Amino acid sequence: MTSQHIPLEGEVRIPSGCAISGIFHKDGTRENGDRIIRSIELMHDRSNGLGGGFAGYGIYPEYKDYYALHVFYLDANFQKDAENFIKEHFEIANQGEIKTRKMPEITNAPKIWRYFILPLKAKLDSSELDEREYTAQCVFSINTKFDKKAAVFSSGKNMGVFKANAFPEDVGRFYMLDDYEAYAWTAHGRYPTNTPGWWGGAHPFSLLDYSIVHNGEISSYDANRRNVEMFGYKCSLMTDTEVITYIFDYLTRKEGLTLEEACDVVSAPFWSTINLMPDDKKEYYTYLRKRYHALLINGPFSVILGFTGGMLVLGDRLKLRSMVVAEHGGTFYGASEESAIRLIQPELDRVWAPDAGEAVIVRLEERSSKV
Repeated sequence: MTSQHIPLEGEVRIPSGCAISGIFHKDGTRENGDRIIRSIELMHDRSNGLGGGFAGYGIYPEYKDYYALHVFYLDANFQKDAENFIKEHFEIANQGEIKTRKMPEITNAPKIWRYFILPLKAKLDSSELDEREYTAQCVFSINTKFDKKAAVFSSGKNMGVFKANAFPEDVGRFYMLDDYEAYAWTAHGRYPTNTPGWWGGAHPFSLLDYSIVHNGEISSYDANRRNVEMFGYKCSLMTDTEVITYIFDYLTRKEGLTLEEACDVVSAPFWSTINLMPDDKKEYYTYLRKRYHALLINGPFSVILGFTGGMLVLGDRLKLRSMVVAEHGGTFYGASEESAIRLIQPELDRVWAPDAGEAVIVRLEERSSKV
């Protein structure tokens, strides 16, 4: 009689795979990327090597007033054309290849370039757009015009995204993140299920200063995508997560909602729950669900949203993906597993798992002058 082999972790598909992690210093203290790399590395088995990435805030103090474009040139022949487009629309204060180290774990790396830019005044004035909308539309133009041969994957001020088609710990070391210092770090280890693994499809996804890392699947993607594309957004990077960034940008920057209100849109309570609420809350949620019905995100998810001066953690309204948050002194942590926090900060003042649909938002203290 032969014994039956029981599949081990790593030998089977993990439907709840993907790992996310975040560190945020409320007082603006900056740290290098060592701890965030170690945190996401602990959750190695949640990934399959088809995508990893990081976002850091406060990393470019010398160019803090400039948009930092990070661009993949997956076909180097398109760099000249893309740069001509950038020069036609922006003043370039500085540019150059993003420094990386050679690693056997990372192959087929594209050219990875960085530009510190501001819109050309004449172009901006003639566009009749504000500076942020002008920059966002130029990002979409590059990402669609060059058909993934050139892809802008980061476009905020004093922040940057670093990602690749590899395990996250290898991505962090590839980009030499120990040379950068940030008051906020987020990280992602990818286990793609319905979308391809490629450099542009790795997380975080970013627009202006928003960046998102996501564990889960969006069953409402088509409805969400069609809605935001009516307002000038372009989903071109072949994964559902991209649209989450655009939803938050649209609701806050264009519709004027607070982040708390935006969370009540994307992770809204069920109608059966709303109907049992006091009249004032019932009216509030009824308005949001009717006004922004196509921006409700269905499906299992937990996300960490980075933004200038803050970090947001949110899960779906059924709590179908794990999420743990913690605090130690003035530092906030969030991760898919508590162990990924304990590894880098064994002693914690508070640890908790947010409720279904509950947003946890932390921001820099007003007295902070470090960023």
